[in-house]
Amino acid sequence: MKNYGIIFIIICLIPLTSLVKNTSKNLENEIYNKRESIVLLDNKYNLVFLENNYLTSPENLFKHYNDLNSKEYSPLDITNLYKISFSEEEINLQKFLTNE
Repeated sequence: MKNYGIIFIIICLIPLTSLVKNTSKNLENEIYNKRESIVLLDNKYNLVFLENNYLTSPENLFKHYNDLNSKEYSPLDITNLYKISFSEEEINLQKFLTNE
């Protein structure tokens, strides 16, 4: 009778151990996923906070507006662009647009 009791306890402990192990593994996965989402949300928050601080200051806005308007821009002709390739003996210049 004593042997039956020990066998019964061992048979009951095996599924119980498996259940606890699977549950703890699922909890660890959930904790990992939550931590990852917290890191992503924290990065997003930092970017939004920086953007908010950067753009909400009127002095900064006026400064950037004046910087952009003070520069003179001229159009760039892309047909005058060249690719430069270096080899051991020489430097090659090739037109950027080759369909001409």
